[in-house]
Amino acid sequence: MTQWQDRQAIGDMHERRVAAALRARGWTVQPCGQGTYPPAIREALRRTRSALRHFPDLIAARGADLVTIDAKDRMPSTDTDRYAVSADTVTAGLFFTAAHAPTPLYYVFGDLKVLTPAEVVHYTAHA
Repeated sequence: MTQWQDRQAIGDMHERRVAAALRARGWTVQPCGQGTYPPAIREALRRTRSALRHFPDLIAARGADLVTIDAKDRMPSTDTDRYAVSADTVTAGLFFTAAHAPTPLYYVFGDLKVLTPAEVVHYTAHA
């Protein structure tokens, strides 16, 4: 497997885990974003700087509540308690949040802790 395929497998597993945790709490969950596209589109997105590359992984609803989730997990070689979200991802997340308000975007990490794009920017300034 390539390095990207390894990362993708880890990401897919984490997305399934987050979706299962949401379903267990009564949410209806649907995959969305780059992982749902055919291979040719995913390949084209990898070669562009388009914000579509950073579209959320999941959309979930419970009653009138609607949220979007970008599942973020660390690679097995990482053993710190810190999270890493690329600047491009955070910028796209801020734009997504503004364009789709009031629907929130949450980054859900491997330990199931949650941050919004604005919180990531805030904490980056203090790290």
